Amino acid sequence: MNALAGTSRNFRLASRLLGLDSKLEKSLLIPFREIKVECTIPKDDGTLVSYVGFRIQHDNARGPMKGGIRYHPEVDPDEVNALAQLMTWKTAVADIPYGGAKGGIGCSPRELSKSELERLTRVFTQKIHDLIGIHTDVPAPDMGTNAQTMAWILDEYSKFHGHSPAVVTGKPLDLGGSLGRESATGRGVVYASEALLAEYWKAIKGLTFVIQGFGNVGSWVARLIHERGGKVIAVSDVTGAVKNPSGINIPELLKHKEATGSLKGFSGGDSLDQNELLVHECDVLIPCALGGVLNKENAADVKAKFIIEAANHPTDPEADEILSKKGVIMLPDIYANAGGVTVSYFEWVQNIQGFMWDEDKVNKELRRYMTQAFHNIKTMCRTHHCNLRMGAFTLGVNRVARATLLRGWEA
Repeated sequence: MNALAGTSRNFRLASRLLGLDSKLEKSLLIPFREIKVECTIPKDDGTLVSYVGFRIQHDNARGPMKGGIRYHPEVDPDEVNALAQLMTWKTAVADIPYGGAKGGIGCSPRELSKSELERLTRVFTQKIHDLIGIHTDVPAPDMGTNAQTMAWILDEYSKFHGHSPAVVTGKPLDLGGSLGRESATGRGVVYASEALLAEYWKAIKGLTFVIQGFGNVGSWVARLIHERGGKVIAVSDVTGAVKNPSGINIPELLKHKEATGSLKGFSGGDSLDQNELLVHECDVLIPCALGGVLNKENAADVKAKFIIEAANHPTDPEADEILSKKGVIMLPDIYANAGGVTVSYFEWVQNIQGFMWDEDKVNKELRRYMTQAFHNIKTMCRTHHCNLRMGAFTLGVNRVARATLLRGWEA
């Protein structure tokens, strides 16, 4: 089941629980605007090449639309649509005043030079500059894009609209980026995990963790869990997997990866088959990489008691049912990885006010938002007698539906 079908299925289940009117339900699913543009640029060798760029703006009932821009060869409208819709519910779950959007360009960023990437980003911005904006749609980095990409968008947008630092988030600090933004998604995952474990009278200290993915999110999650006394016993990424039942020394693993670019050859643990990592014995499993990694083939063999979905869509619906029947407690992606967009919101607020926060304030506010959102999800679980995934979806969908009704959607 692809991402769009999975998101739409969860939305429909939530709207049934909420008893939404069928016409309202249909209108909430339909995107506000879908943008498709051709971006033609000269390559460094003088030849012309054309790429297709997308921006799906899903909903703006609760505020400006918000979502990442990804550069990836498999960017297709269906996936971008699903992720835009997911952002609408995610921002509502976190209770930040945004709607959802997502965008991307179908390209392989590794095959483009820095100057080609810059030209591509500027052409894309020229094509969509009148459809994004501080109070309209605020992009952010995603797969294949970074702070530098946001700097180029900001510069190109400002040529048309004047100095506008709040038009994108995830910017370099020198251009109005926020302290704490780089670690935000990983830190949010850890705050979410603490809120969940507290419900079961547990803490990170003393529990065993398995982390799939060791990019920005996974490495921050591992680092913060290690600092809190949690035992990270297995880690994997595209380069390989490493395990140590006594606990991996995460600072040493980070140094090794920085030096070699790989997890392979790390002396502080044994190598492990990447497919076995997801079914490794542990208390908490945290998928931080790609979607669909937990599926009907491997779900029955998962031994973790808790799964924290740091990636988007890591669990297929079939796996969801198998794991629920096994009694595995799952913290859904729509809430667990909302730390990134929450600190993006803080960055936007700082830019609009022209007043920057210190990192302690950013982290303190992030903890407050993540903890409050968890308690709100639990309230919905009790009200609708549902699991955490449906608790999060009913919370998000209900907030968007209420805002839509209050604005007078049928007029």
